Amino acid sequence: MRFGLAILSALLLIVGCKEKKQTNNLSEGIWLVELNVMDNQELPFNLTVAKKDDGSYKMQIYNAEEVIDVDEIEIKGNSIRMQTPVFEGYLAGTFTENKIQGLFIKESLDRIVPFTAVYGIEDRFPAKLKKTERNVTGIWETYFSPDLEEEYVGKGIFLQEDSKVTGTFRTTTGDYRFLEGILDGDSLKLSSFDGAHAFLFTAKVTDSSMNGNFYSGNHFKEPFVANRNDGFELPNPDSLTFLNEGYDKLAFSFPDSHGNMISLSDKKYQNKVVIVQLMGTWCPNCLDETKFLVDYLKQDSNVEVIGLAFESAKTKEIAFKAINRLKERVAVNYPILLAQYGSYDKKKAQEKLPMLNHVLSYPTTIFIDKNGDVRKIHTGFNGPATGEKYVEFKKDFNALITQLSNE
Repeated sequence: MRFGLAILSALLLIVGCKEKKQTNNLSEGIWLVELNVMDNQELPFNLTVAKKDDGSYKMQIYNAEEVIDVDEIEIKGNSIRMQTPVFEGYLAGTFTENKIQGLFIKESLDRIVPFTAVYGIEDRFPAKLKKTERNVTGIWETYFSPDLEEEYVGKGIFLQEDSKVTGTFRTTTGDYRFLEGILDGDSLKLSSFDGAHAFLFTAKVTDSSMNGNFYSGNHFKEPFVANRNDGFELPNPDSLTFLNEGYDKLAFSFPDSHGNMISLSDKKYQNKVVIVQLMGTWCPNCLDETKFLVDYLKQDSNVEVIGLAFESAKTKEIAFKAINRLKERVAVNYPILLAQYGSYDKKKAQEKLPMLNHVLSYPTTIFIDKNGDVRKIHTGFNGPATGEKYVEFKKDFNALITQLSNE
């Protein structure tokens, strides 16, 4: 399949170069991109195209308040490749001045999603009705895959202005990014795209309930139901992951990109407050946390952070390439070790860290005091898309680190 992806990418460039009418100009301004997912659904997001002084292009992807800068754009003839920042996913296709057709590709997972982009369309979702009588602003108690073995709980947090809806779903393992969409009559549609994940939520809505489907790219679909519940809260993220009986400390030894084996017993981490981050370069919630930790370390140089990366890349070399790309793009100033490659399967991850009862989420954040004792394990991450929960997380984080540093 990887060979097929390489051939497919090459064909996109060759076919584009053989077109009789070639152009290397894209219209500047707003574009609407639509990915073809399951059930003949379209997963839309907006981006802008602008030309720099040197003649190259820059783009920005929009999801509600989130703005993602895309500055790795390759054009050959009328073929284009747009590499999203940090993540491995890229958009490749052929273009005219006002249209792009191609594929969204994630090679490590052998995933391909067709897309079309059209210039000049600002509305993310077309509205069939001029207005809606309903309003989804508020808190929604949500169950994904209800009544099935895979059932899990979420918390919908939404704000509606006229027919436009923004917000997210929080779960025990993280949030579903900055969602943006529309309530058209009783039809709710929300989407998000960041180069790692492509999410689409569709639902029929009453004043107190939602009944719909969640799509991830064109490879996954599950139903969900939700009911208004302003007092609803998810389980405490500090209680879900813990040390197994018989263990009192965390221990590991994994390599960095230079081949050095790093462990908590190293002199550098003695008598220090240490934060261990279980993460992956493919994970948007991990990226949110990584940015937070990078900023925090600028304020407090007495705390040490170690990232443990669990990668889907099929080789060690590709995995380290992704790690180094993340470190460079986000200016990560702490070591990120390769704990696992070829899969980010959580059961396999737990085998690498047998002192944990399970690895439930990426990221999982482990707080260790100056004596080397685990003081707290936080499952998931409430990123900027969660609003007040992100503010609450930062407050709790600062209080805990201050406490551990003063002991």
